[in-house]
Amino acid sequence: MNNTRKEQEQNRKRRGGFTLVELLVVITILGILAAVAVQNVIQHVETARIEATRLSIAEIEKACQIYSMKHNGKFPDTIEALTQSTDNSESLLKEGNITDAWGVQFTLTKSGKKIKITSAGPDGEFGGADDLTN
Repeated sequence: MNNTRKEQEQNRKRRGGFTLVELLVVITILGILAAVAVQNVIQHVETARIEATRLSIAEIEKACQIYSMKHNGKFPDTIEALTQSTDNSESLLKEGNITDAWGVQFTLTKSGKKIKITSAGPDGEFGGADDLTN
C-alpha cells in the first residue's frame, strides 16, 4: 500500500500545470508579437490614408478640368463650386470628397491656367513637409 501511495504522489507531481516562469515567458512573447503587429497595422493605415488623399486630389483636379471646359477655360474659385449642381448638369463632386483622409478640407489655388490642390497631410497643418499636392 505504501508503494501505491508514493506512485500516486509522483504522478500528481508529474501532471502539474505550467510553472509561473513558463507562463511569464509565453505572455512576454505574446506581448512582443502584439506590439510588432500593432506597429505594422498603424504604418499601413497611414500609407493607405496618404494614397487615398492622392487619389482624391487627382479626382478634384479632373473635376476642375471638366469645370474649365464647361466655363470657357475658367477654373473654379473654390472647391465648393465643384459640389454645386446647375440646372443643366449635376455637381462634379460630392460634398464628402472635398476633405482629405484626415478630415481637413483641401485648398485650391489658381495661378494663371494652372491649379494647385493641396492637402494638409498627416499633421493636419498646411505649410509642412508632409503636405500633399498635385
